Amino acid sequence: MAIASLPGSFRRLARDLALARDRQYSAPLVEQLHHRVLTAHQRIYGAAPAQRNSLLAFIAGGFPALVRSEWRVVLSAFLLFFVPILIMLVALQHSPDGVYLILSPEQAGNFQDMYAPDAEHLGRPRQASSAWAMWGYYIANNVRIDFQCFAGGIVFGIGAIFFLIYNGLMIGSVAGHLTQLGYIETFWGFVAGHSAFELTGAVLAGAAGLKIGYALVAPGNLARSVALKNAAAVAGKLLAGAAALTFLAAFIEAFWSPMRTIPVNIKYGVGLALWLLTWAYLLLIGRSGHAD
Repeated sequence: MAIASLPGSFRRLARDLALARDRQYSAPLVEQLHHRVLTAHQRIYGAAPAQRNSLLAFIAGGFPALVRSEWRVVLSAFLLFFVPILIMLVALQHSPDGVYLILSPEQAGNFQDMYAPDAEHLGRPRQASSAWAMWGYYIANNVRIDFQCFAGGIVFGIGAIFFLIYNGLMIGSVAGHLTQLGYIETFWGFVAGHSAFELTGAVLAGAAGLKIGYALVAPGNLARSVALKNAAAVAGKLLAGAAALTFLAAFIEAFWSPMRTIPVNIKYGVGLALWLLTWAYLLLIGRSGHAD
């Protein structure tokens, strides 16, 4: 069939379908015409394949390329989040009582119960009665952290900065406190598997918030509304990647991390491998592609 005649043929096929429906022709005939119109539409406009290809291209290279193109906000979020973690982790080994500057005695006690060597269900909060309930709890908790870091960007980035530092201090306080108590295998063995996805997701959510905040603070030659719109398009993609990592982390945290039958050295090995794979993906994949 000549390319020039394709639009007219498609219109005639669509007209035949409309006529068959209007005159209530047999169901098999209407269904066959409908199938032909749908197939022709997808061949001409590429609706379904384009969506699939776009998503696959984003995962296979677009997302890591985007992360690298936004390295300034990603690096800023990384430092704002991980520096407080490291500070508290180290400081509490020398001044254990410093944990109460961040955590209440009740919070500290709850974490001790969750990761104690004799805990009945390792890492399980009291409100979670099963592994599936844990999964829901962890999703809610991780999404809350990511949303705080992202949504805080609308306050000229101040909220994003605050929540990155605050959550870093909280995580560092828990890690430092439990390490100082000697809960090495139970705590570090628990967090090893899901930490790469969870913490990287928080960083990317924070980077999305910083992107929004920077557009509001320094819109350049653009109107602030235009700069915000442009930044939101990029931030949305960063947040989508952060959400995917968050859901993966919650699944591992609920079903892999609490398993006591797995030797802790294997958990450490899996955790290290996931850290290397996560950042190799973000830093190396899609270098010949485009962020958009």
